[in-house]
Amino acid sequence: MIISVASGKGGTGKTTVAISLALSIENSQIIDCDVEEPNVHIFLNPEIKEEIEVKTTVPEVNKDKCNFCGYCSSICAYNALSVFKIDSSGDVLIFHQLCHGCEGCILLCPEKALKPVQRPIGLIKRGTAKGIEFIEGRLNIGEVLSPRVIESAKKYLKPEKLSIVDAPPGTSCPAVAAIKGSDFCILVTEPTPFGLHDLELAYEVTKVLGITCGVVINKSDQDSSIEDFCEANKISILMKIPFSKQIAEAYSKGISFVEGMPEFKERFRSLFEKIQRIIK
Repeated sequence: MIISVASGKGGTGKTTVAISLALSIENSQIIDCDVEEPNVHIFLNPEIKEEIEVKTTVPEVNKDKCNFCGYCSSICAYNALSVFKIDSSGDVLIFHQLCHGCEGCILLCPEKALKPVQRPIGLIKRGTAKGIEFIEGRLNIGEVLSPRVIESAKKYLKPEKLSIVDAPPGTSCPAVAAIKGSDFCILVTEPTPFGLHDLELAYEVTKVLGITCGVVINKSDQDSSIEDFCEANKISILMKIPFSKQIAEAYSKGISFVEGMPEFKERFRSLFEKIQRIIK
C-alpha cells in the first residue's frame, strides 16, 4: 500500500506525521520526496548504504555539422536553445536548467548535429533506520527538475511494504508527482485561515488525481473551520494532534513525535487501520 502525506501549506507537520506513521507500523518504508528540502533524515539518522545519481538528458552540439538553421530553437517549448547565425557561421547556446530532457531537438535536427549527453541533477540515498527502509530524493542546488528526482525516488517503492511518501508542500508539479499513484493521501493541516485555504487546494488536487484522502489536524484547538470543511465534503478526519509544548521541544531536538510521546504510537496504528477500512 502506498500512502502519501501531503499538505497544501508548508510547516503544518506533514513530515512529523509521515515519520510517526512509519515508526508505528511494521514492515514500512519511507520515501522523502520533498526533494528541495528533505528533512526526514534529521529525525531518523539513517545508515546510508547506497547513493545513486539522478541524471537528465541534454543536447550537445557538433558545430562541424550544425548549419545554424535554428530549427532546434524553434521547436523547444522551454526556450532551452538559442541560435545565432552570422553569414555562414554562428553559435548555439544551450540553457541546461531550462531543458526538460524531451530530446525533441536531438531527434528532429535536420543535420543530426545534436547528440544526447547526461547531466546530473540530483541524488537518491538508500539506507535503513530504526527498522524502516529509508529512501531520500535530493535535488541539486540550482536545479529545477524536482519531478524527475521524485520519480526516480519512487522507483524504489516496494509493493510488499507499507510505503509512506513524504510529499513536498504546495499543489504544484512536485507535489503532484509525489502524490500520483498513491492508494491514499493524508492531508495534514492546521486550524487557521491559511491552513483551511491550502487544504481546499490540496483536496482539489487529490480529487483530480482520483485519490481518496483523509485529514490530520495538527495543533488542533477550538476552531471548527477544518471540521466544517471536512463534513461538507465528506472527508474523514483521521486524527487530531493537540498543540503541545512537549511536541515542539522534541521536534526542536530532532526527536520524532512518537519517540518523544510513545503513547501516540497506538493512535497512529489506529489511523492506519482507519485508512485500511476506508480504501477496502
